[in-house]
Amino acid sequence: MIKIIIKFVLISILLFKFAYAEKITIFEFTDIELESLEVRKVRGADNKTAYSLGSNENGNYLKAIADNAASGLGKQVSIDLNLTPFINITWKVEKDLNGINEKSKKGHDFAARVFVIKKTGATALSNRAINYVFSSNENVGDNWPSPYTKKSIDNVLSTTKENLNKWVTVKANVKEDFKKFHDLDVKELDGIAIMADTDNSKNKSISYYQNIYFSVD
Repeated sequence: MIKIIIKFVLISILLFKFAYAEKITIFEFTDIELESLEVRKVRGADNKTAYSLGSNENGNYLKAIADNAASGLGKQVSIDLNLTPFINITWKVEKDLNGINEKSKKGHDFAARVFVIKKTGATALSNRAINYVFSSNENVGDNWPSPYTKKSIDNVLSTTKENLNKWVTVKANVKEDFKKFHDLDVKELDGIAIMADTDNSKNKSISYYQNIYFSVD
């Protein structure tokens, strides 16, 4: 009985520390993690995006090559946005998609994007999402509804007009963005996904992701 109580207390402490952590890392970008992530090919896409791992002086990273391709890597998470509302992303676009209309169905491709998802119904179609993107054509701060569904908002955090083939670190207040874009007071996030896609434009992109985490500020 005492062993059970001690085990319960230890688990409770670990959960308490996680719940009140100032930084919650979402992706480790390791071989074990990559094998465990949900890979979802976009319906109608000819190919899957090729994801591989690497490392530099700042740690592990994920490389994405999308050659007329579209598939994402998803993870179910429970992030308390009252405690850690800020998403932090370090990313780079080596080869962009210059010249496409990202606001249209035929050009709705991004060399790098990170989705944050809130379940708002019984099916995936009812979910609300914010699509943080590394744009190849628009400006930082621009945003618009996805041409495929108004329940997903594209929000530009970086652009190759300013930073092509350069590592960039960005931050966004996810809680405030759900209120701004969806008029939802979201307390807990349900999922996050990475995707590089070129299935609409039939082009090729190369991008990298590193150090994706949530923080207090």
